[in-house]
Amino acid sequence: MFNQRLDQRTVTELLLPASSFHPFPKFADREAWSSLPEQVTSKWLAWAEESVDYEWPALPAVRYMDYVRNGNRSRYEQLYFKRRRVITELLIGECIEGKGRFIEPLINGLWCLCEESYWVIPAHMSLSRSSAGSELPDVADQVIDLFAAETGGLLAWTVYLLKERLDEESAMVVKRIRYEMKRRILEPFLQRDDFWWMGFTGRKVNNWNPWILSNCLAAFILLEEDETDRSRAVAKAAKSLDFFMDVYHPDGCCDEGPGYWGRAGASLFDCMELLYLASDGKLSFFEEPLVQQIGKYIYRVHIDGNYYVNYADGDARLKISADVVYRYGKRIGDSRMSALGVCVFQMNGITRESFASPFRILGELFDAKTLLETTAAAPYERDVWMADTQVFAAREQAGSPSGLYVAAKGGHNNESHNHNDIGHYIVYYNGHPFLIDAGVENYTSKTFSPRRYEIWTMQSDYHSVPTVNGVQQMAGASFRATEASYEANDDMAAVTMNIAPAYPAEAGIVSWRRTISLQRGSHGNAVVEVNDTFRLSAATSNLVLNCLTLQEPIVRQGGRIELINKIGETLRLQYDSSRLTAEVEHVHVTDSKLLSVWGDSVYRLKLKAREPAAEGTFRLRFAAVAGSEIKDSK
Repeated sequence: MFNQRLDQRTVTELLLPASSFHPFPKFADREAWSSLPEQVTSKWLAWAEESVDYEWPALPAVRYMDYVRNGNRSRYEQLYFKRRRVITELLIGECIEGKGRFIEPLINGLWCLCEESYWVIPAHMSLSRSSAGSELPDVADQVIDLFAAETGGLLAWTVYLLKERLDEESAMVVKRIRYEMKRRILEPFLQRDDFWWMGFTGRKVNNWNPWILSNCLAAFILLEEDETDRSRAVAKAAKSLDFFMDVYHPDGCCDEGPGYWGRAGASLFDCMELLYLASDGKLSFFEEPLVQQIGKYIYRVHIDGNYYVNYADGDARLKISADVVYRYGKRIGDSRMSALGVCVFQMNGITRESFASPFRILGELFDAKTLLETTAAAPYERDVWMADTQVFAAREQAGSPSGLYVAAKGGHNNESHNHNDIGHYIVYYNGHPFLIDAGVENYTSKTFSPRRYEIWTMQSDYHSVPTVNGVQQMAGASFRATEASYEANDDMAAVTMNIAPAYPAEAGIVSWRRTISLQRGSHGNAVVEVNDTFRLSAATSNLVLNCLTLQEPIVRQGGRIELINKIGETLRLQYDSSRLTAEVEHVHVTDSKLLSVWGDSVYRLKLKAREPAAEGTFRLRFAAVAGSEIKDSK
């Protein structure tokens, strides 16, 4: 798609010269910067003020060595990312205030970045041809990972915004930045094709591709003074982006989940927006059907507030890049997408991120007035079925978070950042979570090693899927759902799939047809049903229906289990207690990432078969319960 329209000659003809590229007001345009809403600028100034006397931490070699020695990546990354966040806040603070208060600490920070031996974090050192297996990088082999690219993007935008002001202090600052950018970003990008994220090696790409390319494009478009190299780089990025587009199915679904959409689909937007702006609108890809579907995905998986349908390594609660969603919607002419961006911005405001990208920050700053003054409602899509990736969602009524919401996924167990979760489902009520997907803990060396599926959050046992004969689902493309079908109307929505192929042969499953449906009903009597019809190679009682819940399940008599959240909302599960017995397992959460989403506890509800069976049907029904009904059921 990109490569067809962007050969080097076309890029040379259509791309504006670097001297004519002015996507945002520079520091010298004091009128533009002083016109920004105080509601937004006050936060940035407060953050910058915190960093005026910042003592720039060292990045010790032994902290870099932690990752190989003991798998810990956090100790080094905390220091690394804090440096970059402070630089970003000083940069934006100076552009807003314009009084020179933040210039000297900013110069200190920029010089620190230039003096770093390696911009690549320890967990990504495998990109280096000569550092494999070593605790420390070979600085003679400069490579580009996610955060080397982000660092390059930060420095490129800093020069764009503040070059003249920095030159007043010392022309050596920008000269040093250009020197480091050339050897760490510009030259490796043009000279090498062996970085897997580029796609030229034949390895499947993921969000790394557009995320890195968006920063490399910014670096070349903003900083490269040789117009031939500038055009070559843009043409090469176009070829590389096509590998990312090849990963996507026509439904536009992000198989990494909405948490990664922010650096997958949203980074694709960053790339396209840079090309659009740098060509004065002549290079537009927003009319492409797949580009439009990739954008629409984010509101199709929106539940309510900051909750999204999560799977793979995605978080259930996240703060999406609101302005990117708003601008993406505007570019593709989708008012629902733009409305979600407006709503999220008005709900969350300006958020402080560990590594914020200047291109997005600038867009948000100069859109802030519109975002604050626009009246919009979140779309709350009623029915969602992304057939190619087999992601399903349904709510009681369109345009409202009220009532029951259910989502489920099929697909296969070789997706990017995969969890073994075929047939898994989540249930929310009034926008609040009850049956959940835990998500992922903080990354360590184990996360992306052959031991990945030893981590509990990755295992099918800790998703709402069956365990048969003690056997869980397996990872790999052949472990998948088949025979998926979908239907929806005003009264109901349902997805059906055979999840037997997601299990290895030793599970003894011949067929396991799972139907997950929302019966909308009327007057608050909607029901989520999970119907499992199975056939096994031999009778067994070693059969468990797992459910992962946020609230502790309260087991009542007569096949009733109740989940009660902190504000008293109650979801009741009805099951056949003559055939299933309930057992509750407390899962103590200690990981800081999961703690921030769920708190210190989640629960695994195990419904176990009472008698051996070779075939049969189980039905689970979830419905909201009024307070009086809870009292009567005790």
